[in-house]
Amino acid sequence: MPERSITPLIVVALLLGTLLALRSLNPSSVTTVPASSVPVLAPERVPLVTGDEPITEIFTKAGCSVCHTVPGVPGADGRVGPPLVLGITGPVRLADPAYHGHAKTVHDYVIESVLEPGLFVVPGYPTSTMPTWYGAKLSALAMEKIASYLEQQGVTAAQ
Repeated sequence: MPERSITPLIVVALLLGTLLALRSLNPSSVTTVPASSVPVLAPERVPLVTGDEPITEIFTKAGCSVCHTVPGVPGADGRVGPPLVLGITGPVRLADPAYHGHAKTVHDYVIESVLEPGLFVVPGYPTSTMPTWYGAKLSALAMEKIASYLEQQGVTAAQ
């Protein structure tokens, strides 16, 4: 039996299909969260995340699971921010005409989104909710681990 592999054509087809599916969403069908129910993370309550921790602990210590669903991280089932399956959604966001950041790769987009969350807010999610102080709480190693982990999420599901 021949070995199966993902060709560039399959990747493009999956990305286009995802983009079309996201664009076909009716904005009124997107659930918005009232500002009064948005959890607040205080910077003094978030410890410095060094990056020496296991990946699940990095997400937990940083508080990502309060607002986001993160595949593979127990208890990370937040609904305030978008699910972090950047292996699928990252390329779509980079191609979105509303995106005005500087990242060219999903990896760089993840880092940019954490350090400068206002550059692109996923439609249907609250603006000005993501803390802007993560650059002071996440080491460069922690950011690299987060970006490497998130850019892989959803990739195997799409294959």
